[in-house]
Amino acid sequence: MEIDICLSPIDPWREMMIAQMGALGFESFVDTPAGFKAYIPEGDFHEKDFSQIPVFTVEGIKINCDHKTIPPQNWNAQWEQNFSPIRVGDRCVVRADFHPPEIVDFELIITPKMSFGTGHHETTQLMISFLLDLDCHNKTILDMGTGTGVLALLAEKKGGKYILAVDNDPWCVENTQENIILNHCQNITAQLNHLVPTLEDCDMVLANINRNVLLKQIEAYANMLKSGGVLLMSGFYFDDLRVIRNSCEQHGFRFIRNFEKNNWVATHFVKS
Repeated sequence: MEIDICLSPIDPWREMMIAQMGALGFESFVDTPAGFKAYIPEGDFHEKDFSQIPVFTVEGIKINCDHKTIPPQNWNAQWEQNFSPIRVGDRCVVRADFHPPEIVDFELIITPKMSFGTGHHETTQLMISFLLDLDCHNKTILDMGTGTGVLALLAEKKGGKYILAVDNDPWCVENTQENIILNHCQNITAQLNHLVPTLEDCDMVLANINRNVLLKQIEAYANMLKSGGVLLMSGFYFDDLRVIRNSCEQHGFRFIRNFEKNNWVATHFVKS
């Protein structure tokens, strides 16, 4: 579901309204000259809850809302016209199978079809940057919200012993399985699951999802990880870092550092 919102005046109400809609489960937002567009799975949209967000009660603001349902579609043809290889630092390249090979430490071949994770988005690049710096050798790793499987692929290429790549979208699971074959990986299992699975002896959790889902799942990550286990998360803005960090620390994680790019953030925590 796409909600196209026009605001007058825009500031400071755009950021405030985005925050309030984020609390209702809206997953992404795109600024427009007149306001912004917001996106939510159609089944999660409730007109009554939306109409009761506090910004609607503020005097002196004009708010117009249009909404439409966006049908599922295969974005691959459009993607192939515009996709160029992505280089993260000098050690990793994400490319399509129709691009020529490149000589780097880690080359990831991705055909995304209907899945998220070409490497172009800031959050994917930030997560790759973290993984490049971490030891994955002989590790058991959960990649939660795997999308195309790009992070799982890198984890195996860096020596991961077993990687469970999980997504709640069947298209993503199918796409990840295809990309596993493209990259000649053998230690990754792609699984369809709407919940955080149980993974014994887990050394690392990778979760590039969104703020609301992460906050719901942090406790499950804490229960799964070994002492000293690594939690890498992204999919949220810098303004959300405090609430993410507070939740992690309440569940026994120690903050190590964060990376930021264009207001998107990735974080590194260790289980105490």
